[in-house]
This record gives sequence, structure tokens and C-alpha cells, in this order.
Amino acid sequence: MINFSNKKILITGATGGIGNELVKKFISLKGKVLATGTNEEKLEKLKKNYQSIETLKFDISKHSEIEGFIDQVSLKINGLDILVNNAGITSDNLSLRMRSDEWQKVIDTNLTSTFFTCKYALKKMLKNKFGRIVNITSIVGHTGNIGQANYTASKAGMIAMSKSLAIEYARKNITINCVSPGFIQTNMTAQINDEVKKNLMLRIPMNKLGNGEDVSNSVAFLASDAASYITGETVHVNGGMYMA
Repeated sequence: MINFSNKKILITGATGGIGNELVKKFISLKGKVLATGTNEEKLEKLKKNYQSIETLKFDISKHSEIEGFIDQVSLKINGLDILVNNAGITSDNLSLRMRSDEWQKVIDTNLTSTFFTCKYALKKMLKNKFGRIVNITSIVGHTGNIGQANYTASKAGMIAMSKSLAIEYARKNITINCVSPGFIQTNMTAQINDEVKKNLMLRIPMNKLGNGEDVSNSVAFLASDAASYITGETVHVNGGMYMA
């Protein structure tokens, strides 16, 4: 039975569909959770739904403030054992039309911010001689996707970066892994029209979209003691759409 009693957990991007499921999962498994995001109203809603949760509004794209943010998190929940990097953005465009700011904003938010949250969280974990980091990537970081050169580059970069960090800290009782979701039922996928969804299903052997709990189950496993000998790996949650 996975149990996160006495474990302090930071979840970024906690106000979205997958983020909500991550919060729900770690709370249900007795973890002390701090949820962060940029939408104060949604953070307040999380606080109402889960009285034990701590929340903190923060924009992870502000790289120069991330070290102070991690310090603040550690003070608020009295330590930091587990980091789940779920925050991310898209800004889609065909490559010939993609502006430099569209490229840079996605890379800066998804990849660079993840690096710095890992970097400063690792400092806390080294002191504790324990840590678990799980970075949420995407199926398209492995397959590519039309109009998403920036997003796919950021997600593929996260995977390679996680492998490097895993090697660096493997002897310190710290594991760094990724979970790579396929098409998951969220507000974003709910807007896909029926024809596109039908064609999408043809590419998924299970013939259905995943849900947030499918993702959170894998994240919880990788963050638990049950996965203590797993590091530098990516768990694919995609119904068979992509098999590494």
C-alpha cells in the first residue's frame, strides 16, 4: 500500500485537469501537499476541496524568483521530499509561421523552468538524503506533432534533462523520472470536434481517452518507495498509442 505520510510534496500546474488529479491522489495517500499555479481563484477552490492542502500562487516562468519560491515552499510545508513538475503551456503554430516569442515562451516555461525547479528542489533533497522528482512530459515529445515544434522540443528536452539529473543524483537516494501522457480527458481535449476525436481513437489501441487518474497513479508509483530502484525512466500512459 503506497502511503505518503510525513512526505512533503510540491505540485506545479496544480489547477488544471491533470493537476487536480495529482493533488487528489497525493492527499488521498496522506501526503502533505502544496499546490501552485497562476490562477488564484482555482487555487482557492482547491483549498476549499482539500482542507489539509497548502497553496501558493506563483508563475514558474519567473526564473530569477524560483530559488526564493522553493525556499518559501519548504518553509510552508516544513521541507520538500517530492516534486511533481506538471506546469506547462502551448503556443501552437506551423514552423514557418512560428514567431521567436512563441518559440521562446514555451521553451522557457516548459523546459527552463522545470530545470530550475529541479535544481533548487534538489538542494533541499540533498540535505534530507532523500528525494523524488517526477516530470510530466507528453507523448508528442516522442512522436512529434504538426504545429508544435516548440512544445515537442520542450517536452523531449525535459526527458533528456531528467535522465542527466537521474545519473547525477542516483547515489544520493534521489530518483528523477518522467510520466508521458497521451490524450487525456481534460477541458482541452473536450473541445476536440467529433470527427477529429473519431480519427484519434483509431490510433489508440484501447479505443478511448485516458483520464487524470491514469496519470496520477503512475506519478504516485514513481514517487513512492515501491519505485526506489527506478530512475531516469519514462512511464508512458497512452492506451498503446505510442510504445517505446
